[in-house]
Amino acid sequence: MKYTAIDPQLFIANRKRFVAEMASNALAIFHSNDMMPRNADATHLWRQNSDLFYLTGIDQEESVLLLFPDCSIDNRKEVLFVKRTSEEIAIWEGHKYTIEEARATSGIQNVFWLDQMPAILNLLMRHADSVYMNTNENDRYVHEVEDRNLRNVFSMQKAYPLHTYKRSAPIMAKLREIKSATEVALLQTAIDITEKSFRRIAQFIKPGVWEYEIEAEIIHEFLRNRGTGFAFEPILASGANSCVLHYNKNNEQCKAGDVILLDYGAEYGMYNADMTRVLPVSGTFTPRQKEVYQAVLNIQKAATKMLVVGNERQPYEREVGKVATEELIKLGLLTKEAVAKQDPNAPLYKKYFMHGTSHFLGLDVHDIGNYYGNKFSAGMVFTCEPGIYIREENIGIRLENDILITDKGNIDLMANIPIEIADVEDLMRSRS
Repeated sequence: MKYTAIDPQLFIANRKRFVAEMASNALAIFHSNDMMPRNADATHLWRQNSDLFYLTGIDQEESVLLLFPDCSIDNRKEVLFVKRTSEEIAIWEGHKYTIEEARATSGIQNVFWLDQMPAILNLLMRHADSVYMNTNENDRYVHEVEDRNLRNVFSMQKAYPLHTYKRSAPIMAKLREIKSATEVALLQTAIDITEKSFRRIAQFIKPGVWEYEIEAEIIHEFLRNRGTGFAFEPILASGANSCVLHYNKNNEQCKAGDVILLDYGAEYGMYNADMTRVLPVSGTFTPRQKEVYQAVLNIQKAATKMLVVGNERQPYEREVGKVATEELIKLGLLTKEAVAKQDPNAPLYKKYFMHGTSHFLGLDVHDIGNYYGNKFSAGMVFTCEPGIYIREENIGIRLENDILITDKGNIDLMANIPIEIADVEDLMRSRS
């Protein structure tokens, strides 16, 4: 791993929180992610299952965690399995966890090789009444590919049909939406790396530069600061591309007079930053670009003030929509008369600001958590990312910061990254 070792007390505490939510005499099973085939004998870049990492800190394929807090068998209340290593594996694939290293990383003392799992699992199943199975239940995800955890659901139900099966996902969503101080520190490191890259590319962007050249500058800064890489496929969208929400081809040339929308973040220690900024390719915004930019910044500032303990997602989004509507009227894109007659279920502002304002952030960029019927609480981290996209003018502006909610108000984790118009232009003017 490129990142500095994480204190295992984080994972010990996370496991304690999880088992406290389990039913009595229940066993929970968590698998690592698959190595996904690409073509020929190649595989896609592997990343650990976020839930398994949250509970163990183990960053290696072919790993399994069993949690059985009520187990009456000695040394079987929590068991970790890792891939058996050998001299040949070390030659071809490199170093893998030893038993001792897996213990030190996770804080779990009962560590075995994965090929020892069938016998141990079979014994524990004889004593468990129910089993928690882990699946991906992110609100935005629909299962189209059976991953290792989902396949394990089917195999377990076939092998042990008389047990009661439960979902671990609701518990994980409840736990992971509240970030500990250690997690916030990891997020802040990812954000700080992202800031360094932003300041770097602000010195680099000018007419004639290609979007992919900017991508290369960013990843250079990530890797030299121990970041794993991009938290998600970066959006580096100049000109008309700035109006395409998930544009990531990054293959166009930046032209004088255009803006470039930069939506990306670093991953560090499996935790992710998510930032959006907009820069004028020529170094200064046009008057119209300034108007739109300032409107989005006004919406973001108003929305940030609403990210407080006790608010809720749906009322929050409705209030942000009202602010956006007022700004769009000032820009001449909507009229008061049309707004007065609008269908409240299809507000007119959605033509120019068609996405949500905030999502959870953490081990996943769109992190798991309970959005609906759930009040904002201290420890939650949200993005705040309003936007206005005027396709007929080739102006797309989105501004995004990462916000930590606390009992004393919120903390902008990206407060040090320039966002005001004058600060952005000053940063670009300082190019050598």
